[in-house]
Amino acid sequence: MAGIVGYGSYIPRNRIKTEEIARQWGKDPEAISRGLMLQEKSVPGHDEDTITISVAAGRDAIARAGIDPSKIGAVYIGSESHPYAVKPSGTILIDALGIGPDVHVADFEFACKAGSEAMFVALSLVESGRVEYAMGIGADTSQGAPNDALEFSASAGGAAFIMGKNDLLVDVLETYSYTSDTPDFWRREGEFYPRHGGRFTGEPAYFKHVLNATRNILDKTGMKPADFRYVVLHMPNGKFPQQAAKKLGFTTEQMEVGWVVPTMGNTYSGSSPTGLAAILDVAEPDDLILMTSFGSGAGSDSFVYRATNLLPGRQAVGRTVRKMLDENQRYLTYGQYASMREKIIVND
Repeated sequence: MAGIVGYGSYIPRNRIKTEEIARQWGKDPEAISRGLMLQEKSVPGHDEDTITISVAAGRDAIARAGIDPSKIGAVYIGSESHPYAVKPSGTILIDALGIGPDVHVADFEFACKAGSEAMFVALSLVESGRVEYAMGIGADTSQGAPNDALEFSASAGGAAFIMGKNDLLVDVLETYSYTSDTPDFWRREGEFYPRHGGRFTGEPAYFKHVLNATRNILDKTGMKPADFRYVVLHMPNGKFPQQAAKKLGFTTEQMEVGWVVPTMGNTYSGSSPTGLAAILDVAEPDDLILMTSFGSGAGSDSFVYRATNLLPGRQAVGRTVRKMLDENQRYLTYGQYASMREKIIVND
């Protein structure tokens, strides 16, 4: 069997409150916060992008795995916001982390499920015996146009996972993917901000794929919602994953630990992977965990995980998601936030 031998995450310390954005555009802060179930979101600093987030998360993943990074035979970074249109993010990461040069590297894209896509391929390569270790990363500095609904949620952060066959922290018991051509969200070449289909992004896109992927992996494994200690679903806002979980038969208690979106926002490709990292920070041996991602366009990847007895001994080796969310925040005014966004646009 193959599974996770190391994991790590990173969330920028900069934050902006939902009410700060709402006031800028003359909207009701309480109505926005209540409607989206969001309090604040992370904001990348001038020196932070998908690559730096991936490097920080990958460094903790290597530390938790306790392996020689040169043994990692494949590295895949899934993101909607790779800094370069033509130049891979992964080549910079491997030099920063001491991986390679004997390594296969690729940048992945599939909207918000590019991270789980990278994890799936990394896992599959290890299962095939092609490489001893492979790293899959989901990271983003998400884009949301000013005064668009996405501006309240689009944030920054990510998580990295090293797959292997020995000294597993987490067994991967099963995977399942559900995909269709559903054009709910897109960004054409040369456009800085993505566009979306408004309410169309809900029922025919998010809910259809998340519900079907999750139900099908439950059927495939013969498991039921009550079997799981934890569940994490992609978090475009606070409300959607809670509604989907209720339809699937999961409880609020099962969702709570991985439901990091209210104080982090939607990190796009890093959303469900970071929720999974938050769960692994506290999971105990034999806990069953279900993760289902979602990417517009559209598709979902589902995974069933089981924590091993090695996990508790590695949890304190790296940074925890909750500590990054709850400590050392730096709150921005809308002007400061806009300045950072303008800096990113100019650099592009």
